[in-house]
Amino acid sequence: MMISVILISLVLFLLSAQFLNLQWKSRGFPPGPTPFPIIGSIWWINFRADHGSLKKLAKTYGNICTLWMGHRPVVVLYGFQAVKNGLTNNSEDVSGRLQTVIFKKMSDGKGILVSNGLIWKQQRHFGIGTLRKLGMGNKGMERGIQTEARYLVEFFRDKEGEAVDPSFPIVHAVSNVICAVVFGHRFSLEDKTFRQLIEAFNHIVAFGNSYFYYISEVFPWFVEHLPGPLRTAKISRDFVHSFVRQEIKSHREKGRTDEPEDFIDFYLKQIEKTKNVPNSTFDEDNMVQSVFDLFLGGSETTATTLRWALLYMLVYPDIQDKVQRELDAVLSPSHLICYEDRKKLPYTNAVIHEILRFSSIVLITLPREAVKDTTLLGYHVPKGTLIMANVDSALFDPAYWETPHQFNPGHFLDKGGNFVTREAFLAFSAGHRVCLGETIAKMELFIMFCSLLQKFKFTVPEGVKEINTDIIFGSTMKPHPYKLCAVLR
Repeated sequence: MMISVILISLVLFLLSAQFLNLQWKSRGFPPGPTPFPIIGSIWWINFRADHGSLKKLAKTYGNICTLWMGHRPVVVLYGFQAVKNGLTNNSEDVSGRLQTVIFKKMSDGKGILVSNGLIWKQQRHFGIGTLRKLGMGNKGMERGIQTEARYLVEFFRDKEGEAVDPSFPIVHAVSNVICAVVFGHRFSLEDKTFRQLIEAFNHIVAFGNSYFYYISEVFPWFVEHLPGPLRTAKISRDFVHSFVRQEIKSHREKGRTDEPEDFIDFYLKQIEKTKNVPNSTFDEDNMVQSVFDLFLGGSETTATTLRWALLYMLVYPDIQDKVQRELDAVLSPSHLICYEDRKKLPYTNAVIHEILRFSSIVLITLPREAVKDTTLLGYHVPKGTLIMANVDSALFDPAYWETPHQFNPGHFLDKGGNFVTREAFLAFSAGHRVCLGETIAKMELFIMFCSLLQKFKFTVPEGVKEINTDIIFGSTMKPHPYKLCAVLR
């Protein structure tokens, strides 16, 4: 009995000491819910069930506040002004990426997406430069996107108006754009290996969207050897890496580094060029992970946005009609859609931007990390603090959008019907970690969306009385599976 009393007293003393330590540590940070030992204050937020709780958090504590993951502070930014200033004022200071247990297992700190320091700087700089050399933003990449748009049109034409789920053909088209950039060739819809590649990425994304991901982060030692989503994700990761290494081997055998034609060619040339540079991070492992990151970042988000785009055309047939009237008035039926056409199609361009805003597929950016002591909106933020930017709150901020919770292309049009950009449009994030594929994504969305609406009227299948526009919560906000009919115009 005495031993039990002593143990209970010791536990209570330690918990009390931890509680007081947390209160001391939280001084100087932005306000937030009271942190408790072990659990911190992250319990206050139910991210998955109700992202409105972030709005409640901001209403209670302000547009910059602090949550605690155990003993680690997380500064939450809410609303356009806080998100923009928080990510751009001292952009380099908050450019770190959180190295979680699972991130380390999946990428080993390499590549572009979740790397840090010299690796991130060199890989990102090289990635942006190479994408530009390969035609990002100009006719070079445009031709590849037009090719995939043509195949997408052919897919729907072959269905002759029957109800079909558009998910796979959209993912196939978008993924093939990245394949052409990275590997120098595309894959057919029937290619078994390509289907396995897409399936592998689907498994990885599904794991990131699952409760099991959070369990794996908290109890990695427990789930490491269990069958389940983590093992499936790792097997899928290994398959993708093996696929990429096979492509690298094939590129080496062709020996095209003198006249590089794709990302792998340019990377092999860079490895050769920097082989005697002491600080170089260019090696095959970083190449494999960079290709993985380009594929993941360049296919998942754009394909999801295109799925929302067609769903919204079913929900708002009057907007679909107006887009088609503008396309018919400005372009001939045989015209091959190009990105430059957006300047002649202000309403259509506005609709595409409103799709990006309204679908808001990335609710919260991947957490950033302060790489040194810095100041964030007037608060001192120590090195190692996590920064969580709620991009969704910027895209729906009532101070910057006239009708934030309505699908309204007028948000991007002036009184004369001309397209206008909006400062609160942060669909691709901001600061040093802004999406490096923003230009490619915009080109793909415009060319594919216009190519489809130029040829087809999209309608709800017979017997469907209600269209589900609720989100499936995850690392990206997906629509529920749906079918549509593509009727040739």
